[in-house]
Amino acid sequence: MFDVKAIRNDFPMFQNNKEFIYLDSSATSFKPQVVIDAVNDYYLNHSVNVHRGDYKLSYDTSVLYDGTKDVVARFINAKNAEEIIYTSGATASLNLVAFGYALNNLKKDDIILLTEAEHASNILPWFEVAKRKGAIIRYIPLDQDGYITEENLLKVLDEKVKICTFAEISNVMGKIQNTKMIASLVHKVGGVVAVDGAQSVPHKPTDVIDSDIDFLSFSSHKMLGPSGVGIFYGKYDLLKKMTPLYYGGDSNALFYRDGRFALKDIPTRFESGTPNIEGVLGLRAAIDYLSHIGMENIENYEKELTAYLHEKAKELDNIEVYNPNSDIGIFAFNVNGVFAQDVGGYLASCNIAVRSGTHCAKILPDVIKASETVRASLYFYNTKEEIDYLFEVLKDCDLDKCLGAIL
Repeated sequence: MFDVKAIRNDFPMFQNNKEFIYLDSSATSFKPQVVIDAVNDYYLNHSVNVHRGDYKLSYDTSVLYDGTKDVVARFINAKNAEEIIYTSGATASLNLVAFGYALNNLKKDDIILLTEAEHASNILPWFEVAKRKGAIIRYIPLDQDGYITEENLLKVLDEKVKICTFAEISNVMGKIQNTKMIASLVHKVGGVVAVDGAQSVPHKPTDVIDSDIDFLSFSSHKMLGPSGVGIFYGKYDLLKKMTPLYYGGDSNALFYRDGRFALKDIPTRFESGTPNIEGVLGLRAAIDYLSHIGMENIENYEKELTAYLHEKAKELDNIEVYNPNSDIGIFAFNVNGVFAQDVGGYLASCNIAVRSGTHCAKILPDVIKASETVRASLYFYNTKEEIDYLFEVLKDCDLDKCLGAIL
């Protein structure tokens, strides 16, 4: 049985903020004590650099740091740790796909496939790549739930498609895309598939071998780990076709005054500079914690919570829901006649944390016909009681109450 009450005891934020209802985990997640302990342990007992010290403490810390790649590889079922690259977050990872791979491998009139639901981090880099290379951006039509159907994908797929990139779960629509189907069809025309896993890796099992995707990007801070750490996964043969975004210490084997230099092997060549060591060790603790609970258990519980949330939403006639068929824990809505940010402010006055705005998906409002939305996002530490309280507050929510809370 999934014991959410026991799980919440692992998170100091719940103990220190007992009246606070946190429904903004799509932005960032709370951290369990084991993650906090891992970060503190680095500062208390390690606190040295990796790869550079000729002493035991640096060696031991390097072993922990480097070994985290094995932990990540097992978590997403990559073939080995050589396919794992540390970055500063999903944004950096997505930019590495765009400027490390695509910029070197696309040519004029090649097609980049996107969707209109993408986060800025998975659109803006591609705008720039298209501009520099003379490539063409094409959007995959989405159905009313924000889902990529096989039929719609085939409408835009041809031999000129060289990159298809999309969020496995949109941070607004909450629908799980069929990455395996998409990868299979894109590969048939010779393209590669880059997946934004920022909203999916924390919430469901991930298997990059089974799905056969080529690249995957995700962030530590959305899956219980520290901020400032991300993961970039790439098939090894494709990593060999990439160039680093940064050059500097630790990524080079040697260099000479005449400009000659040699980079270290993959993946180290992509990791210049002093790394976020404590963040990586915190991510390792987060993955161990998630694995102990079980990603299938987490996914199943969140699906149960999501279904409960949507049933409760049907009881209200003063809200409009934009993703009534979401799969996992993302609830996008507006209160009739009230600006989204005013609703967010009113909920904050009732100790409920949500997000309001475009959620960095600034093309999607044209699709769902709403300039902004309120987003409540769940994680496996949320409860049905918290959902009940959200809808109890929303039941009487109107313009006067929202403005009264602000004023």
